[in-house]
Amino acid sequence: MNIIIPMAGRGSRLRPHTLTTPKPLLPIAGKPIVQRLVEDMAATYGGKIDEIAYVIGDFGKQVEEDLLAVAARLGARGRIFYQDQPLGTAHAIQCAQECLEGEVIIGFADTLFRADFQLDKTKDGVIWVKEVEDPRAFGVVTVDAAGIIQELVEKPETFVSNLAIIGIYYIQDGALLRREIQHLLDNDIRNKGEYQLTDALERMKSSGKRFVPGTVKEWMDCGNKDNVLDTNTRILQLQTNPESLISPNAHIKDSIIIPPCYIGEGARVEGSVIGPHVALGAGTQVRQSVIADSIVRDNTQVEHANLHRALVGTHAQVLLKPQDINLGDFSVI
Repeated sequence: MNIIIPMAGRGSRLRPHTLTTPKPLLPIAGKPIVQRLVEDMAATYGGKIDEIAYVIGDFGKQVEEDLLAVAARLGARGRIFYQDQPLGTAHAIQCAQECLEGEVIIGFADTLFRADFQLDKTKDGVIWVKEVEDPRAFGVVTVDAAGIIQELVEKPETFVSNLAIIGIYYIQDGALLRREIQHLLDNDIRNKGEYQLTDALERMKSSGKRFVPGTVKEWMDCGNKDNVLDTNTRILQLQTNPESLISPNAHIKDSIIIPPCYIGEGARVEGSVIGPHVALGAGTQVRQSVIADSIVRDNTQVEHANLHRALVGTHAQVLLKPQDINLGDFSVI
């Protein structure tokens, strides 16, 4: 089994954070999104992972080394491929065409999930879906009475189904998918200006291949700031041992920690209230502050602040001055 992770997108909805950090590398409860995704896919699949292919932009040597290390920890060979132009989901996958052999799982690195990867080997593929209220922003599938996918529609303007494709796929014949994507590229077949994976899958289905929907217990989007914070909260809630989220090398003095919280290596917290649902990065210093439902990344300094649902980057400073207040009854600041 090979895993392909397309992750070259710009992440414009998460600016300014993605101006310096690729979206899949933003931390959720102390781990980059892509690392959590790969670990979850490997754990829920349960079988041998041979290769993990990352399709990236120009993220730098250190990022590439970190990604390869994630694959190595899972006993797989990591490989780096590049997508230089944003030409669509099918094009991104074809950038890793060397890994489109045999059984393949594809996961787009802007979502986390809880699912059971019990694969029905009598079918040609599984497309994981989730019911949504407004399907217009997603690719969707329609399903017949026997549970077989009948149609894949990319971002329908009129309602055809509320079963949104969440960006995780299992393909039994990766080589066939490679050929169908190449057909789209060779014949410049685009949908909404891009080469779409749904079009390649539709061609496979039209040739007789049978796909079934897979369901996820939870789908946690990481597409914008609010979703990142909500996902951080949920991941923290799912931890079975909240105490393990606090580094033994963190320095906590005269403070209250309301679990669940992640506190990274070498972080310092003094005279503060942290939590619930807070992730503090390595080396971050917090003094005389109250922080809840927030992510504060590595090597950042926070003093005399009250932060709620905040997303603060690395090497930042939030330095507010203490106030001498003489406040009367029934007053509001």
